[in-house]
Amino acid sequence: MITTLLFDLGGTLHSVIRKEDSMVRYAERLIRRLSDYGIVLDTTPERLAVSLHENAEAYKHLSERTLTELPEAKIWNEHYLREFHIGEERLAPIAEELSFQYDYDRLTMMRKPRLRETIEELHRMGIRMGIVSNIISTSLVPHMLNEYGIAQYMECIVMSSETGIRKPDPKIFAIALAVCAVIALILGVNLGNVSGKLKKSVKEATELQETVPQKEEEIKTITAEKEEAVAAVVAE
Repeated sequence: MITTLLFDLGGTLHSVIRKEDSMVRYAERLIRRLSDYGIVLDTTPERLAVSLHENAEAYKHLSERTLTELPEAKIWNEHYLREFHIGEERLAPIAEELSFQYDYDRLTMMRKPRLRETIEELHRMGIRMGIVSNIISTSLVPHMLNEYGIAQYMECIVMSSETGIRKPDPKIFAIALAVCAVIALILGVNLGNVSGKLKKSVKEATELQETVPQKEEEIKTITAEKEEAVAAVVAE
């Protein structure tokens, strides 16, 4: 019997629409925001929009090969804005803001029809729920859950930006299993895109669930000690 569902964000809880004019407007805002921090980009919004897209795609392919998510400042310095040689130390104070805006301002996100009603009904049925997401921002997922009115139903949020691990590496699923303390059904991943890796990852993550406590009091303990659970799984 299914007791827990772990959702992805993009493509599952909402659809993502990319528009070229939105990307140019985002690039213009990015140039202005960086200038507030004394970082001047010698480019135009149009050129920056193109280079950002190309650099982000290159980083995405790299992270998909390595199944590793780099720290935000490193992503922006060595990948997204690599042509400008800004330096991680200058980008660090603003890196999370940039990462959040990269998705929130650059894209149009449309919540799935009857999303809140569906989540509420699953909760009423006694289904436990959480999020496992590949994302460079640490604040976007919590923000969107609050915006959609469903944050209170999600018992755990596990993100590559916090763990440094990307799906379909089984360790990120094992972390989610440890945090939620149950075997989960994984939703929201296109199996065709991972060529069977996801099924293997879920199987391996399930085999790692010896870290998951079985007693109710232990479940409460591990939920309160998320960082310790994450560290224990990653260290294996």
